[in-house]
Amino acid sequence: MCGRYAASFHPEDLVERMEIEADRSGERTRSVLSRPQEPPVGAPDYNMAPTKEAPVVLTRNVDDAPVRQLRMLTWGLVPSWAKDTKTAYRMINARAETLFDKGAYAKAASARRCLVPATGWYEWQASPTQTDAKGKPRKQPFFTRRADEDLLAFAGLYEFWRDRALADDDPDAWLVSFTIITTAAEPGLDRIHDRQPVVLDRDDWATWLDPAVTDPDDVRRVLNSQPTGRFEAWPVSTAVSSSRSNGPGLIEAVPRSQLHGVVDPQTGEVLE
Repeated sequence: MCGRYAASFHPEDLVERMEIEADRSGERTRSVLSRPQEPPVGAPDYNMAPTKEAPVVLTRNVDDAPVRQLRMLTWGLVPSWAKDTKTAYRMINARAETLFDKGAYAKAASARRCLVPATGWYEWQASPTQTDAKGKPRKQPFFTRRADEDLLAFAGLYEFWRDRALADDDPDAWLVSFTIITTAAEPGLDRIHDRQPVVLDRDDWATWLDPAVTDPDDVRRVLNSQPTGRFEAWPVSTAVSSSRSNGPGLIEAVPRSQLHGVVDPQTGEVLE
């Protein structure tokens, strides 16, 4: 976790909802994908996968004043010291518990924090009773969102990477990427998976984005102060397991009659 999420909105939908002061989501950015992104960058995406470009909110100083911006960044952190962009495929998450113990994340945690808007996220539950054709526990995807249906904002970090092989004026000289911070899953959700993204409540957005907040204790305080019981989750089609699948049908609930060996996250009951 978190390896897939839904961002079922257009960037312009976020401007008012997230109090964006500068919408730069339309600016050209470097991609690590070998083929054009589908759906196109900026379109609603119900199956946001690693290495895609996704809407991210961050605050940068402009003329010595902080400005909240909306940008399209690559999911999968590429540290400034990386030799190439391959780390984007494996640094999609950062553990909250060890954020300041890892060189790839520590500086970003103090200076380059962001919010990752989402409708909800997917996680796969390993069945305690059912196996697949290979004899491994059958995995049932679940979709989790806020119970009040409000927008989610994952806590994230972002980083700049310079391609030294390109000239300064080459638009592909810089890659800006992000990672999503995860923590131990709360009661109920831990029946689906043992990890979950850190979802920040609206009252903490400004503090999280504030470039002046650099003390590790203050950063940890925001991460650790999020309440439990805000979410609801339900099983969805296994179609989401393919990154090529998309559309609102991915977040629709699977009828209970079609579920076998699935653990109800609310009750712990195994559905047979």
